[in-house]
Amino acid sequence: MPDGQRAVTITEVATRAGVSISTASKALNGRGQLRDETRERVFAAANELGYQPNALARSLVQRRSFTVGLLSTESADRFNIPLHMGIENALGAGRVSVFLCDGRADPLRERFYLDSLLSRRVDGIVVTGVRTDARPPLSTVPLPVPVVYAYSRSADPNDLSVLPDDEHGGRLAAEHLLSAGWRTFAHITGPMDFAAARDRLAGFRATLADAGLELPDRRVYSGPWRESFGRDAAADLLDRHPEVDAVFCGSDQVARGVLDTLRERGRRVPEEVGVVGFDNWGVLTEDSRPPLTSVDMNLQELGELAARRLLSMIEGHRESGLIRHPCRLEVRASGGAPAPHVPGGIRPVG
Repeated sequence: MPDGQRAVTITEVATRAGVSISTASKALNGRGQLRDETRERVFAAANELGYQPNALARSLVQRRSFTVGLLSTESADRFNIPLHMGIENALGAGRVSVFLCDGRADPLRERFYLDSLLSRRVDGIVVTGVRTDARPPLSTVPLPVPVVYAYSRSADPNDLSVLPDDEHGGRLAAEHLLSAGWRTFAHITGPMDFAAARDRLAGFRATLADAGLELPDRRVYSGPWRESFGRDAAADLLDRHPEVDAVFCGSDQVARGVLDTLRERGRRVPEEVGVVGFDNWGVLTEDSRPPLTSVDMNLQELGELAARRLLSMIEGHRESGLIRHPCRLEVRASGGAPAPHVPGGIRPVG
């Protein structure tokens, strides 16, 4: 603040925003159940007036540091980037700063960073990962601050874990392909020791069963999450089961390989075969030939949800268990257009 310039008070912020002082305080401190538009109006007023809260005084009064630790398994992973954006968006709205620590899936590094974060008196910790399989909790003894696991699942049911609903994603893929009129399905996915691969297959199969169709094991291929595996699996699929007219892929990398083989074999997508991927990784889906329909795990929203739950726990609300956040389908060309309704469910030819 320049010499001689008077500090803006929270009373002035409240007056500018047209709210009470207590509402302005809750909005600026990330507390209470306020409407998003109210919180945004308070922030806008604070920015216009140049309001700068006294961080030290706020910490002393509320006995909080207004900092949170973000302990990542792989901070540069493509799944963690949107996840971290969502976490920081939600925490930033509450004027909470974030300490990012990259544990690199190393228990010793993770323990070091945990001790470091606790020594800095963080108000809470978010743990992020790259798999939805259960992992050991941060500590075998109760920690002095709340912890939320995001795109990472604690093996301790007393912890709170927030995961994408992979089974729901599989259902979305099946519903889309069924709506396009396809009737003979295959699935090419990653290793079955990944919970995500098993859940996506379960949701896909369940939806086909609801429609009176089956997906036999002989038309399910499991292997590395790589384009090369997608190419090889698709080649074997076409040799053994040329009748297949729809393929659900467990990742966009696998789907790109499948599209390559279909194109090389002269099978037109989506005229003769429908294909749906998973992850909605823009660099792969948008430049595919044709553009790839894909399931999006809504990772930024998932991160925001996890951060909001952590803020609630910091305020004293106890939460535990497992939250599965819904996926969405990003429809492009590869899955095929919904088939016109024909009495008896017969798909028109030609």
